[in-house]
Amino acid sequence: MLVAVALIAGCSSFKNQVDKTAGWSADRLYKDAHAEMSDGNWKDARTRLEAVEARYPFGVYAQQALVDLAYVNWKDEEPDQALAAIARFQQQYPNHPGTDYMLYLKGLVTFTPPSASFSNITRQDPSERDPKGLRESYEAFNQLIARYPNSRYTPDAKKRVTWLVNTIAENEAHVAQYYYERGAYVAAVNRAQKVITDFQGVPIAEKALYIMYLSYGKLGLTQLRDDTKRVLDKNFPNSKYYKQGLNEPVNNWNPINWL
Repeated sequence: MLVAVALIAGCSSFKNQVDKTAGWSADRLYKDAHAEMSDGNWKDARTRLEAVEARYPFGVYAQQALVDLAYVNWKDEEPDQALAAIARFQQQYPNHPGTDYMLYLKGLVTFTPPSASFSNITRQDPSERDPKGLRESYEAFNQLIARYPNSRYTPDAKKRVTWLVNTIAENEAHVAQYYYERGAYVAAVNRAQKVITDFQGVPIAEKALYIMYLSYGKLGLTQLRDDTKRVLDKNFPNSKYYKQGLNEPVNNWNPINWL
């Protein structure tokens, strides 16, 4: 009796594991995937799209499934899987007409990593986050703009690049301030100079120049200090940093400041 019960349980378990999509055509799998996507069922959509790619690797459905798979992984906050799908697409279909969209999606994936959603609560300045993702986003959007200037995605990419330039420059200023406050004045000057030379015209250049002015003073390089001050005064008359110093107003929304 025990053996019979075990066999029945085993058969029941096997039945539960049977793939209901076995024998489905590429068209049916793809349509079902899109139905799941419309309902926000990212896990089931991913399963269907992966099935299309695995069972029908040489058809047109496989190409579109890979595009949608990248999108589904992004929406499901799986950026690494999304980027892997994009890289696979770019390698397999370098001349595909959807390449502009994939570059745009690559920019979006690194533009809004899952950790960024926490910033809505903490009010953390995006420039204080690790700039690696921001730089990857910047590169992807710039590729899109250069290669596909007439793409429908290019206007939005240009807007995002403008924001990214300011944010990456602000990150360099944060690092320069970090070095200055720890007495590494040469390193502070070098990082502040990157803001001036690599990101011309950004608002944070005012702070970068002030950091250079202070650092040269600490190093006893009076000529360079005075030259920097002249540039600062010419471009930012009555700079706010002369009064407030390097510290920005405290962000009371950040839990770190509650301690």
